[in-house]
Amino acid sequence: MTLTPTPQRPPTPGTSAGVTTVAPGPRLADGRGELSDAVIEALRSGAPPEYAPGAVLKADPWGEDLQLALYLLYEPHYRGFEGVDDAREWDPDLLRLRRALEDLFLHALRMGLSDGPRSVEEAFAPLLVEPVDLSGSLSHHLETEGELWQLREYAALRSLYHLKEADPHVWVIPRLTGRAKAAMAAIEYDEFGAGRAERIHARLFADLMTDLDLDPAYGRYVEQAPAPLLATVNLMSLFGLHRTLRGALVGHFACVEVTSSPGSRRLANAMRRCGAGPAAEHFYTEHVEADAVHEQVVRHEVIGGLLADEPGLEPDVAFGCTATVLLEDRLATHIRTAWKQGVSALRTPPAGRGVTA
Repeated sequence: MTLTPTPQRPPTPGTSAGVTTVAPGPRLADGRGELSDAVIEALRSGAPPEYAPGAVLKADPWGEDLQLALYLLYEPHYRGFEGVDDAREWDPDLLRLRRALEDLFLHALRMGLSDGPRSVEEAFAPLLVEPVDLSGSLSHHLETEGELWQLREYAALRSLYHLKEADPHVWVIPRLTGRAKAAMAAIEYDEFGAGRAERIHARLFADLMTDLDLDPAYGRYVEQAPAPLLATVNLMSLFGLHRTLRGALVGHFACVEVTSSPGSRRLANAMRRCGAGPAAEHFYTEHVEADAVHEQVVRHEVIGGLLADEPGLEPDVAFGCTATVLLEDRLATHIRTAWKQGVSALRTPPAGRGVTA
């Protein structure tokens, strides 16, 4: 039998002649406007992205088009996309567009937090005390009155982060020294299963999705994810890919760890009450204990070590924390508003495994 060779594009600088590496990643989502359409077409064709000269400046930094475009431009740094050459990760035309979109997003964040705290103590103090009134808490709603369909939606949304859990935070390790580096590496070792593949937190979340009859494939629910969710994931990539934002990434990571344990306890109760399954409950019970320990290490050793070495980064650490809270609040508002109206918080409700929604 004669095999017909696959047509090859001209070799990209830095690759072997005649060899194209195709990443075994998820399929590209459909576009939501001029910029995301341009990114998708560029990734598919190998050509530079084409868009009107004023499209970037006119873009809504919180909108569906810009947030999806940013997400698509970040993913080549993770697992890439099916049918897209791995070399596009460092394509200068894509990077140029990504930087322009990042500038808009970052400016919107800084403007939204222009009166925010600039010290670590001010930024984290509100997070260290459990609020008396939890009526606005999404995890409290799920714990006390959430329904199974809402837990499924929440898991589908969160899969964009949890199936890459800890990955963007690893980028900060080479940028740290001493206490901060050692402590961050220790926490990440735990996040990645402490040497056991079946205990990697992303794997535990995939098991949770299976219990909830969701498709656990990486990137499966990008199509359904609204802009407020994409923004929370893009924030990690934005901070992680820029050395100049290393302090903000540490602040983001610390904020996640500080707030994780009480929220995970409520979500474990929600999974148990709704009969979601043992793996669904286990993911959150695992985080109750682990993140309570991580919280202490990240505050005293990672932040403490970083600021001992680079005290000038304190405003950046505070910014990373408050930006995380801002985007999480925006997402929670989006979800609660949709559910109160009796509609899905996703662009389309999630189907089960192997079923196209």
